Amino acid sequence: MPVNLKPAEGLLPVPGVRLGVAQAGVKRAGRDDLLVLEAAPGSTAAAVFTRNAFCAAPVTLARRHLAASDPRYLLVNSGNANAGTGPRGLEDALRTCAALAEAGGVCAEAVLPFSTGVIGAPLPVDRIVAALPAALTALTEEGWPRAARAIMTTDTVPKGLSVRRTVAGREFTVTGIAKGAGMIRPDMATMLAFLATDAAVPGAVLQACLADAVERSFNRITVDGDTSTNDACVLLATGRPSAPRIEALQGAGYAALRDAVGEVCTHLAQAIVRDAEGATKFVTVVVEGGASQAECLDVAYAIGHSPLVKTALFASDPNWGRILAAVGRAGLADLDIGRVRIDVGPVTIVEAGGRAPGYSEEQGRAVFGAPEITIRVLLGRGVASATVWTSDLSYDYVRINAEYRT
Repeated sequence: MPVNLKPAEGLLPVPGVRLGVAQAGVKRAGRDDLLVLEAAPGSTAAAVFTRNAFCAAPVTLARRHLAASDPRYLLVNSGNANAGTGPRGLEDALRTCAALAEAGGVCAEAVLPFSTGVIGAPLPVDRIVAALPAALTALTEEGWPRAARAIMTTDTVPKGLSVRRTVAGREFTVTGIAKGAGMIRPDMATMLAFLATDAAVPGAVLQACLADAVERSFNRITVDGDTSTNDACVLLATGRPSAPRIEALQGAGYAALRDAVGEVCTHLAQAIVRDAEGATKFVTVVVEGGASQAECLDVAYAIGHSPLVKTALFASDPNWGRILAAVGRAGLADLDIGRVRIDVGPVTIVEAGGRAPGYSEEQGRAVFGAPEITIRVLLGRGVASATVWTSDLSYDYVRINAEYRT
């Protein structure tokens, strides 16, 4: 069960965006697994993609198409990643784009493809193409909740959030959905995330806004330290006439857009960790007092990626020595361990190079047993800080991934 996370509800339509879902039987019959998102003419787009060298065919093609044209359609399937599929994978992705482009009366470059699921299996192009008419018939501005379910794989709940902001008396909306529960250490995106706003925003400004939000959200989560071949995050702006125009990287309009997009991305990123495969704990790792943000992140990820730390968290075992060891192996040059302090929740566990004098095992069991845990490390060597969100590692994580293809 997800950790203090309810299924997405109250998702607001974004004028200029319609979503339609269908059942293509990509992996198995009887479930929504195909999403078509249609953007109004004149919409702008921003995107970030995985840096995995074995990036999936749809990632390669989406990059190419985005460079050539503003998108009119996003085409998303779950159940098959179309990754590790060589030249055929690119041909298959292009065939699905061409089929949607023909049906929608646009050029193929105006379609961005996205896939998620099993790596290494050929994409069932014929089934996807056959389901396109049903997805197009289902297009509606109210389609966000069903879309959030259609992109799920091992997720247990759909993830989404909407926010509204007002700039100079003009209101705009940002709505976003995401999927992801395992193979999560995004390297500049998450598994899949799609956001839209009805504000009017040039592409360059939209890209800067998304990059800033992703860096502070999706690039600060880890479940298992694995960066997917298919990671992608897209932000569309439809430019509703009565919505604000945000044309520069300063001013109240941009600040409102940046905060709204950042809020949605942070919620989605944390929702992925709360719904991590087999997770029973949501863990915030805060590192402060570093010489640079980079070294703070090194320490935070050393803790967040440690199987020993994560299994101790799952067991509610206050084995604080595992946290201490992770900090020590993070690679910080000339770390003065005498200045390091480690807190778990309100309890100081380590200071002056060892166990804190006032710490007791009873205190440890209480804070390690909570469903939400904050680990704070104070390095005592500067003013930089960083925060990472992670989960514990349970029996169910192993079971889910052992059975993923069966």
